[in-house]
Amino acid sequence: MSLLNESEILDRLSEHDSWSLEENSLVREFQFKDFSSAIGFVVKVGMEAAKLDHHPDILIHSYNKVIIRTSTHSDGGITDKDFHLIDKIENI
Repeated sequence: MSLLNESEILDRLSEHDSWSLEENSLVREFQFKDFSSAIGFVVKVGMEAAKLDHHPDILIHSYNKVIIRTSTHSDGGITDKDFHLIDKIENI
């Protein structure tokens, strides 16, 4: 995969209003009604990520909030793979 430049990233982020660019990663926080729903979401994200052989950073906090942070570590930044993953996450 080739790295996307900042202009390409920002252009593609315009299609994903809830996601932001932070420290060379695509980031979004999700909030759920309870802990069980947050954990269920994390499991689904994990399954989708495993299918893509792409592994985002996932943080569960405040019992019902989940932060997803993705970049292509092996390439040192954001690639098409990250946008493919956030598309999958948006459909969970």
